[in-house]
Amino acid sequence: MKFKMAELFCGPGGLALGAIKASKLVNGAEIIPVWANDIDKSTCETYAMNIHNGDTSKIFCCPVQELEFNKLPDFDGLSFGFPCNDFSQVGQKKGTDGKYGPLYSYGVKAIKVKNPSWFIAENVSGLHSANDGKAFQNIIKELSEAGTYGYTLNIHLYKFEEYGIPQKRHRFIIVGVRNDLNVVFRVPKPTTLSPESYKTAKYAIENPPITQNLSHHELTRQSAKVVERLKHIPPGKNAWCDEIPQELRLNVKGAKLSQIYRRLHPDQPSYTITGSGGGGTHGYHWKEPRALTNRERARIQTFPDDFNFKGSKESVRKQIGMAVPSEGATIIFEALLKSFLNINYEYIEPRFGLK
Repeated sequence: MKFKMAELFCGPGGLALGAIKASKLVNGAEIIPVWANDIDKSTCETYAMNIHNGDTSKIFCCPVQELEFNKLPDFDGLSFGFPCNDFSQVGQKKGTDGKYGPLYSYGVKAIKVKNPSWFIAENVSGLHSANDGKAFQNIIKELSEAGTYGYTLNIHLYKFEEYGIPQKRHRFIIVGVRNDLNVVFRVPKPTTLSPESYKTAKYAIENPPITQNLSHHELTRQSAKVVERLKHIPPGKNAWCDEIPQELRLNVKGAKLSQIYRRLHPDQPSYTITGSGGGGTHGYHWKEPRALTNRERARIQTFPDDFNFKGSKESVRKQIGMAVPSEGATIIFEALLKSFLNINYEYIEPRFGLK
């Protein structure tokens, strides 16, 4: 059983990497990435290098609006982590009224044209509440009714720290299976329900130790004032903690974002790694007064050390932050393949979603 997979808004390849690894874990089924799309040139080069051995002909680097799906190669499965900017808890939450919110509709269009056996869509937890919940319900309706046969949806808010990912990253994953296939996908049971068993940021970064010969491990230059400020911030706390002397405090009015100069706690999973970096949002080491390197971020996002990125340091930081953790994707794709092969696996009921 072989599934050709296409991908929209592919990023550097977290979902594709997970699909490839899942194919090695499940005998009798395989997912083969056939083409992908993204708008960012460096991101496309990263994907092509790691997923298609450098073959850039299999990635269409252009705005998704320019794709003509009826002229693109057929696929049996579609993955798309549609842009989250307008659904994120940080920001104006314009939802489908924003610039990026409506882009989910191109996943719907691709499904209508190709009628794949399944699709996987991913977005932030804020998707549920944008536009007073109306955007979420509309997206669900359009996805379930797409194509010739329609799709049965499994919608779940995955907390990736419950699946062995060293990061508190919460994302909606919508798995759709074509109705005529009579295949039932269920949410795979978490592997680490107890917080005491969560994989920590320290473990991810230090096992094995990162050596200087690994790519993307260069340090970020920081001002003396930032370094001094970080020295006063205990692990797990941010720029608003009481331990910071008055002269080093930020003069910020309004909302005090929790991510600002927030240091990792060595004994807990990392907080969510994002693509931003300005204004103290790089992510910061628990012991050393510095920002994380891109290789450290990549480890927290569970990219293997031989996964290399194209582009500037800032571009790589954004690529890593926007990706789906590859090990988390593996777990979901493994369950999907087992569902099609009618192989039993432990599961739970969906959280905040339809059965």
